[in-house]
Amino acid sequence: MLIPSIDLRSGKVVQLVQGERLALESDDLAGWAGRFARFPVVQVIDLDAAMGTGDNSRLVASLTPMLLCRVGGGIRTIEKARATLRLGARQVIVGSALFKDGRPDVDFARRLADAVGAAHVVAAVDSRGGQVVVHGWRTTLPLRAADAVRALEPFCAAFLYTHVDTEGLMGGTDFAAIEEVRRATTHPLAAAGGIATTEEVRRLHALGVDAVVGMAIYTGRLDPADFLG
Repeated sequence: MLIPSIDLRSGKVVQLVQGERLALESDDLAGWAGRFARFPVVQVIDLDAAMGTGDNSRLVASLTPMLLCRVGGGIRTIEKARATLRLGARQVIVGSALFKDGRPDVDFARRLADAVGAAHVVAAVDSRGGQVVVHGWRTTLPLRAADAVRALEPFCAAFLYTHVDTEGLMGGTDFAAIEEVRRATTHPLAAAGGIATTEEVRRLHALGVDAVVGMAIYTGRLDPADFLG
């Protein structure tokens, strides 16, 4: 399955290369939402909230009546997770808050799952150079993604794995890394980072992995309509 991604920054839809350099920017949030309306899952990330520089909750609230959203970005507390679900998100994507002192924070993960229900939690595990990265990919942990996934599996309904090495570059993703994470969990798994062709999406589908795609859609390299029945 293809999962379109909407990244929000400063009230606009954006696409960044490696999480830093602005590549694309659009004011047409409603237009993009309309193109994605028939998808069973759309990923929405508030980049300002993730970086602690602002908040796009008003835009998130405008999207949830139109789209079946899983929403992430800056969800570091149980109250923030609850507030995001109250905006209409079907699930929250939680990343950095699930790690502490270089390892999975199982205590917080358990408390989060108890508070909002594990069915509403997507655990985000991002990796660069074979190691988990957190805090906007600025902090590297002595931990492999597959090991993090195994520790967090009891406390979420699904995983989002981002291969940061290839993110935003549209040069292809790392199937070996994704397969390692796939083997580590029985939960639904979505992968992001460099996915740019129909062949890649289909190859991931054959592995039982959903493909989260942003840059390739916004540049016109992939047409999301091709993946709708």
